[in-house]
Amino acid sequence: MFADRAKIFIKSGKGGDGHVSFRRELFVPDGGPDGGDGGKGGDIIFVVDKGMNTLYNFRHVRKYVAESGEEGGKKNQHGKSGEDLIIKVPEGTVIKEFESGKVIADMSGDNTRQVVLKGGRGGKGNQHYATATMQAPKYAQPGKEAQELYVTLELKVIADVGLVGFPNVGKSTFLSRVTNAKPKIANYHFTTLNPNLGVVDLEGTPGFVIADIPGLIEGAADGVGLGHDFLRHIERTKVIIHMVDAAGVEGRDPVGDINAINKELEKYNPNLLEKPQIIAANKIDAIYGETNEVIDKIKEAFADKGIDVFPISAVSGKGVKELLYKVSSILDTIDDEPITFEQEYFIEDYNDIVDEPYTVEKVKDHLYSIEGPRIERMLGYTNLDSEKGFVFFQRFMKQNGILDELEELGIEDGDTVKIYGHEFDYYKE
Repeated sequence: MFADRAKIFIKSGKGGDGHVSFRRELFVPDGGPDGGDGGKGGDIIFVVDKGMNTLYNFRHVRKYVAESGEEGGKKNQHGKSGEDLIIKVPEGTVIKEFESGKVIADMSGDNTRQVVLKGGRGGKGNQHYATATMQAPKYAQPGKEAQELYVTLELKVIADVGLVGFPNVGKSTFLSRVTNAKPKIANYHFTTLNPNLGVVDLEGTPGFVIADIPGLIEGAADGVGLGHDFLRHIERTKVIIHMVDAAGVEGRDPVGDINAINKELEKYNPNLLEKPQIIAANKIDAIYGETNEVIDKIKEAFADKGIDVFPISAVSGKGVKELLYKVSSILDTIDDEPITFEQEYFIEDYNDIVDEPYTVEKVKDHLYSIEGPRIERMLGYTNLDSEKGFVFFQRFMKQNGILDELEELGIEDGDTVKIYGHEFDYYKE
């Protein structure tokens, strides 16, 4: 089965924690800090694989997690960085954030490799926190947390021309005649699930790629049948060919069919109606003469909209070449750049967020100490003499889990807490 949509979970690697240790050598009883830094976590990287043409593999494996970085070691040893995780996808895959549906990356054109989630930065060892007043820091920086997301992968066919129409109007026959594609052809009221692609080699032109978009039905934009699965493939096309049965073999109303499909295109994405359209009135081999009332009705209905109508026979080839040259001439007026989807969802770069360490320890009975760069930074912009500043200080202590750590160490009401020259009496709320 052709698979063109999948939901997966991706997670980068966590950064390794910085290490706390001190030099212990003969004749150096009180050596300085020598804790090494943690290793960086692995990235989640999407790469285009030209050999893939479906998202089928993602139906079976839905969780992708990169390797975490290792903790730093003593003697300034740096922790090993985690391995990046490479996820291979077909060209034309659009990666979207699941909840919002916003585009994270479009793996097409020149974009063949993209880092989607960055691994956490490794934490600094305690050697980095030695100062003149704090020569034996007992804390190190924790590694940055991993980034994680649920994403939707959508494969959107890359073709210059999209061929649309209700089932049994002759699209597969047309595609097999004008390209090297070999679609299955049968008189069914259902359709194959995969868009068929073929290259049109037209003398005197650079040629173009055409995709037979599986039969659309009314309600497709609302998800009826496999509507969404088919409609997304039209988004990259530059020209749309509507194929209708001009012979009225099944008694359908071709004008009504074209309007119905355009309505579905508009509901799915209004921008689709801005694409140039051509109408291929097929099966003229089944009528007498050059035209009939059906073809006349189609021309009359779309004349004021500037949409050309080409009577053709996909079976005999009559009128087909004229139609293809018209398509080619339209493509000549359109930018050669492939249609890509701009990034809409920007993942917060966790590596730029400073999350310095701290320690909470019991010095002796009824006396506790809190220290570390995070605490110093907080005190630097907090006026503890003001009521508002003191309330902020208390909230900071609670939100960062410091009060919980004090309670785990057994602090009781009336005990003293020392924080860089400040002393506080502890009372539980």
